Amino acid sequence: MDQRHLLMHQAMLGDRRRVEAYDRALAAAVDENTVVADVGAGTLALTALALRHGAAHVYAVEADPQVAAVADRIIKANDWDDRVTLVVGDARLARLPRQVDVTVCELMGNLGPEEDMARILRTFNRRNLRPGGVVVPERVVTRLAAVQFDDEGWGIWSDDFLGMRLDVVQELVEPSAHLHFLSREPVLLGEPAVLVDTGRGDTGLRAARPLALPLERDGTLHAVLGYFTATLAPGIGLSNMPSYLGCNWAVFVWPLRHTRVAAGDTVHVRPRRPEGPAARDVTRWRLDCHLDRADKR
Repeated sequence: MDQRHLLMHQAMLGDRRRVEAYDRALAAAVDENTVVADVGAGTLALTALALRHGAAHVYAVEADPQVAAVADRIIKANDWDDRVTLVVGDARLARLPRQVDVTVCELMGNLGPEEDMARILRTFNRRNLRPGGVVVPERVVTRLAAVQFDDEGWGIWSDDFLGMRLDVVQELVEPSAHLHFLSREPVLLGEPAVLVDTGRGDTGLRAARPLALPLERDGTLHAVLGYFTATLAPGIGLSNMPSYLGCNWAVFVWPLRHTRVAAGDTVHVRPRRPEGPAARDVTRWRLDCHLDRADKR
């Protein structure tokens, strides 16, 4: 098996906040009469949580044959054959033997939409979720924010780091996204703007709308940062911004030339995604960016 799969699932299973949030959401949705579909089941953490809360049966749907083979081993090792049915294949094509009461899924990428979870669930649920059934998560929102880093990430390349000038490195910047694990919370220079919201029917892999990021404080603009916030159930949320100890998600950062900005300025941005399957690789998303200074209007 490709060891990268194991390392990825190892990181996800070790993310306690992620697991605990899904546990609380499923506790509110599942009882002994509930039939559950775990879409993108992987190594069956969400299946295990559903069973813990008494689910009558779980259909574990997994598209990757290598990961599905691991899931099959886990089912047999835990004597779940009578409680869990493994469905190997694309969830968008799956037709389960019966409709389910709850669909649970964790296919959030570091930005949120790049694994196409909203579109996958829309198609799957149309065929397999009973009317009035529950979907976990119920909503995922991706936001972009203008940020100033706290001596990390792209903020390192300043004109005074350990007494030396590193700002010459900024000349190498390209308008493509970097993956970054935050160790310190950056300064938000203004209110983040919504890029994708599954609650309004967005999927995130189609045409991107231009956004305005009004700045509310003076500072140094280092980058535009992209992150997600998921509402798993009422009052139960999960986000990769701000980060937390053990978070398996990074954020995406579009680095900019370090620029002094003032309250009242506006950063105008428009992400440009490649077409086709390449849209899932956020490092290939370009960002058009323009600064509109308040004192120049």
